Amino acid sequence: MELHCVLILCLFSSWAAGYKQGDNVTLYVNKVGPYHNPQETYHYYTLPVCRPEKVHHKSLSLGEVLDGDRMAESLYHIRFRENVEKKTLCQLTLSEKQVDQLREAIEELYYFEFVLAEIPIWGFVGYIEESGFLPHSHKVGLWTHLDFNIEYNGESVIFANVSVKDVKPVPLEEGTGAAVGGVGVGGGTLTVTHTYSVHWYESSLPYSRRAERLRDYSFFPKTLEIHWLSIINSLVLVVLLLGFVIIILMRVLKNDFARYNVEEDGSCDDLDQGDNGWKIIHTDVFRFPPFKSLLCAVLGVGAQFLTLATAIIIMALLGMFNVHRHGAINSAAIVLYALTSCVSGYVSCSFYTQINGQRWVWNIILASSLFSAPLFITWSVVNSIHWWCGSTQALPATTVLLLLGAWVLVGFPLTVIGGIVGKNRAGSFQAPCRTRNIPRQIPPQPWYKHAVVHMAIGGFLPFSAISVELYYIFATVWGREHYTLYGILLCVFAILLSVGACISVALTYFLLSGEDYRWWWRSVLSTGSTGLFIFVYSVFYYRNRSSMSGLVQSTEFFGYSLLTALVFSLMLGSVSFWSSLAFIRYIYRSLKMD
Repeated sequence: MELHCVLILCLFSSWAAGYKQGDNVTLYVNKVGPYHNPQETYHYYTLPVCRPEKVHHKSLSLGEVLDGDRMAESLYHIRFRENVEKKTLCQLTLSEKQVDQLREAIEELYYFEFVLAEIPIWGFVGYIEESGFLPHSHKVGLWTHLDFNIEYNGESVIFANVSVKDVKPVPLEEGTGAAVGGVGVGGGTLTVTHTYSVHWYESSLPYSRRAERLRDYSFFPKTLEIHWLSIINSLVLVVLLLGFVIIILMRVLKNDFARYNVEEDGSCDDLDQGDNGWKIIHTDVFRFPPFKSLLCAVLGVGAQFLTLATAIIIMALLGMFNVHRHGAINSAAIVLYALTSCVSGYVSCSFYTQINGQRWVWNIILASSLFSAPLFITWSVVNSIHWWCGSTQALPATTVLLLLGAWVLVGFPLTVIGGIVGKNRAGSFQAPCRTRNIPRQIPPQPWYKHAVVHMAIGGFLPFSAISVELYYIFATVWGREHYTLYGILLCVFAILLSVGACISVALTYFLLSGEDYRWWWRSVLSTGSTGLFIFVYSVFYYRNRSSMSGLVQSTEFFGYSLLTALVFSLMLGSVSFWSSLAFIRYIYRSLKMD
């Protein structure tokens, strides 16, 4: 246990690297890609740039590999607190094909990412200018000189960026047969000289707060401003909604109890004589539903993701995810998903045993594959496209084997262990009334009590509670932002669960009042349909809030958006079901039945 704690602390902590005057500070080149497609990235050395004869790659963590990082040592020689003025990096003779490759990259707004002392450094590969209508000019230039500006405090590097101010780009003409501003051309080739400068600046910001300096940097556009008015408006609407549902429902229930409990001497079997509403179906409301194993698997996996999401948010609030540690949240999600597999097995098999399920082995297998199977299929398609296009987002074979081993050796065994424990510790199903052998006929229902209407209402209201925060999350996952509003995220997460539970209880009451006792699956689907609204929002975000395009980016976006919608459906469906079950047990226990 102590060893596990040490490994977890090593995974999420970061120590200050101490440098002395003149010490070498390694600059790693990482990846390049289109500015508007964050997940379409390629190794920096796929471009015709200065590179060492033998490329040495940096050892990366699991989270960094999942993030598409592929760091390699560069030719830049940077020494701690030693300025450099226009030092030659290398001289390249580019073929016509290589020039066309650079032109295409610049026209697609390729940007690069370097890493210095765990600090990402971003810059554009080149410069593009469109001017005039008649005559129209289209100029493409390559940045061949980079100015590195590095801030330090004592023996630590605080911040670094790259600048091309007062630097003229080297034009890349359509043909390479003309002289280019002092740069040698001829014979279909282009000769360029890459140079760089390094400037060190002292900073008063302590190392422990250097993440603030990175968040204030504005290479990418800032969109995550805290819209307090929108958040307060959402909170007020949610509070009013919850208050309305709770007050109205309690008043209605009070009247129902007063009407149903007039006859105190009736027996449980005679309660349906002369009555209507939810009281008359007391002998059917606890009738076990069809597809019991699938229902229990949904509840188990939903409980697992509820535990995982809560743990991630709490860890973020405790400051365990340093913005300089690439992919820390990815690593945490992988580890927690494997460790929380016991939750899904326990909840699923325990409840399956309570409702007289017999095939508990099949139930455990179903619980372990309900999410992992769609995840594997989606990942296989997305990863194959990344691999075919040469993107760094394609996972190497060693990482694939590591993830597979984590599921086979940790995730699945914990699901089995949790299932066995849940089966052995499962008690009897607590039902206030016994169930008759012959089911009661369900009367025709009005249109507003149909499943589609309940799904629309039960999905839209929780979605409206998180719509503001959802934009911030999408801008972080599918954009360039660093999410830091974890306190607000925790509040919104609690509101989401509260709204889902209250709406589920209200819809379940309306269902039972129409003498329809098929609430088991209806309670899961009503609030679980929030996932459909989230996927529709993802389509809206892709078309109207982002500039993403292309096969690589689109496949990854919609593939993982479907998985995100599935996660929300499972999680909210589980919360909805348990809320409805607790409510039904409460109202039927409150009846005076002898």
